[in-house]
Amino acid sequence: MERKPIIVLLAGPTASGKSKLAIKLSKILNGEIVNADSMQVYKELKILTSRPSSSDLKKIKHHLYGFVSVTKNFSSGSWLNIVTKKIESILRKRKVPILVGGTGLYFKALVDGLAKIPDIPIPLREKIRKYHKKIGQEKFYSELLELDPKVKNFILKSDNQRSIRAYEVKKFTKKSLYDWTENTKPTFDPNLFQKFFIHPPKDLLLQQINLRINRMFKQRVKQEVKKFSKLRIHPDLSANKVIGLQEIKEHLVKKLTLTEVKNLIQIRTRQYAKRQFTWARGKMSSWKIINPKNYKVILDTLVI
Repeated sequence: MERKPIIVLLAGPTASGKSKLAIKLSKILNGEIVNADSMQVYKELKILTSRPSSSDLKKIKHHLYGFVSVTKNFSSGSWLNIVTKKIESILRKRKVPILVGGTGLYFKALVDGLAKIPDIPIPLREKIRKYHKKIGQEKFYSELLELDPKVKNFILKSDNQRSIRAYEVKKFTKKSLYDWTENTKPTFDPNLFQKFFIHPPKDLLLQQINLRINRMFKQRVKQEVKKFSKLRIHPDLSANKVIGLQEIKEHLVKKLTLTEVKNLIQIRTRQYAKRQFTWARGKMSSWKIINPKNYKVILDTLVI
């Protein structure tokens, strides 16, 4: 009997072993791996973003890794448009798409749908961010409610990021962010998704984070950052947010020692992992939590 189609989602904190687990599952399920990490899309930052190794790429077909230039703006909507076509292509081959990554917003967009808001021009975004910084969140939020009263009940007064987003959307599109998001629908049948959140023990995760950072510095990560710095990309682009980028830049101009850089990257990575856990508790309550070492639980759980 032919197996019914499924789409496996593997989310989890940074350095939790998602990529290795995805390879194991792909071999068993006849799958292909699709990237769901917003920083691993950038081609110029392979080491710093811990993209799968060349040997891993040879083992199983991987998609959407290192295919976007850091000089380009790449949003959740951009990813969703591309990944939708990729998933459909894999399903047509009667194979299993296995999406793996740590970007919660990507998974939310795929599972719940994403409003098709036009890209906001960078000059306007920059102008609004400067204005927000100048007047502060409290006054900015008050002005947002005057501009777009509909957002009052779904954006908290303390939420800087979403306040700025709602402001720029209303300014550019003349339409409330609430109206854009109210009627969004997912592309795929929700029953196709098999959702797993990888939750390693804390001591193991910290160990893996430290190992990853040490490995990066053995792999010429400083040379990678030097090349990136020469590109002089716009400060508002997402690639500038890659953890370790600014710290290594400061090390290259002798502002930080190697030990200080590693410590700072460890701290920022742990903080990022904590935010990923917080997102999962709030937005992924229906996902099955598993230990990465016990991947057979996934096989026993899959509804196929």
